[in-house]
Amino acid sequence: MPLAVYVLGLSVFALGTSEFMLSGLLPAVADDMNVSIPRAGLLISAFAVGMVVGAPLLAVATLRLPRRTTLISLIAVFGVGQIAGALAPNYAVLFASRVVSALACAGFWAVGAAVAIAMVPVNARARALAVMIGGLSIANVLGVPAGAFLGESLGWRSAFWAVGAASAVALVGVATLIPRIPLPDEKPQLRRELLIYRDRQVWLSISLIAFAAGGVFCAFSYLAPLLTDVSGLDDSWVPVVLGLFGVGALIGTMIGGRIADSHLFGVLLSGIAASSVLLVALALLGQHAVAAVTLAFLLGVSAFYTAPALNARMFNVAGKAPTLAGATTTAAFNLGNTGGPWIGGAVIDAGLGFASPAWAGAALTVTAGAVTAVSLRLHRRTAASRVVITGAPASTSTATAPGEPINQSRSAN
Repeated sequence: MPLAVYVLGLSVFALGTSEFMLSGLLPAVADDMNVSIPRAGLLISAFAVGMVVGAPLLAVATLRLPRRTTLISLIAVFGVGQIAGALAPNYAVLFASRVVSALACAGFWAVGAAVAIAMVPVNARARALAVMIGGLSIANVLGVPAGAFLGESLGWRSAFWAVGAASAVALVGVATLIPRIPLPDEKPQLRRELLIYRDRQVWLSISLIAFAAGGVFCAFSYLAPLLTDVSGLDDSWVPVVLGLFGVGALIGTMIGGRIADSHLFGVLLSGIAASSVLLVALALLGQHAVAAVTLAFLLGVSAFYTAPALNARMFNVAGKAPTLAGATTTAAFNLGNTGGPWIGGAVIDAGLGFASPAWAGAALTVTAGAVTAVSLRLHRRTAASRVVITGAPASTSTATAPGEPINQSRSAN
């Protein structure tokens, strides 16, 4: 695995810490900004909305720009957004800073993912993407709990300052260690790349990612109040449990990344089914502290176990447009990250309690399982049709259907 892929994973650590650290800071932010916890939760959705909008827009805007320069610019803007959040005098400014940071984060994810898969062979895509997602997992292991600890000890603004410092370190790493990626002889054409959206499997992948991510983060976004108000744990336990979720996420990413290239649909179906069962268990057993802590850890495993497969699937079906594929994947994940916290806040506002987001999340992941089954059925039908037409033997790998576009170019574009 090229060193540059690990540099990208390190950069994602800073991005991921900012994206998810508010899960442990919601009560403090709500008190300081004089808003309700569900309204503070909208700051998570604001970041996700910025990711949804920013990923495709920035992918298109930077399509013909040098990849390395684009990554440097985006991580710099992201760092400025963290400083603005730390200095925010009111909720509106904090909300705006989250959107700006999210736009930069989205662009970095889209371009970074395209760079990562361009530097490895097609049968190592899931592993390369697992390294980037591993940065996100480590953010959950270290960054998110550290942010919650800083928020508890020095105030929630200190967490934003810390992420700003981490962004500066990431900027140095990208500027010095990411190699210059030459543009291809044939310049990318937006019209040709947009053709990926004619494929039903691309839209099924978008739906699958959105429902799977939305289900998990519907519950995760309100894990802190569930632990304190339902499980009866002290506030000091919140960073610990968030850290356990992150440890589970790292374990899940490592396992899923190793086997997703050869058993993609198997990973998707088993991981989504496990998340559904765990969310139902969390809703039923959340009042028991030991059960809540254990289930939070296992949910981290199941959620991130599927992440490399979800990413790789999109690149398999949209391989002719890798930058847009990365942008679409980022947008789909954050479509779920937008809808999940919003739905979780809505059921809390309806008076159903802090355990209710787990029920809502389970409904979303069950839907994701149904979409996966439809995608698998279409995948097999396409493979069978190819065998009938060409007489070639069917592929035994579920990672890429016969006839699906595969980008084997070594260029990041």
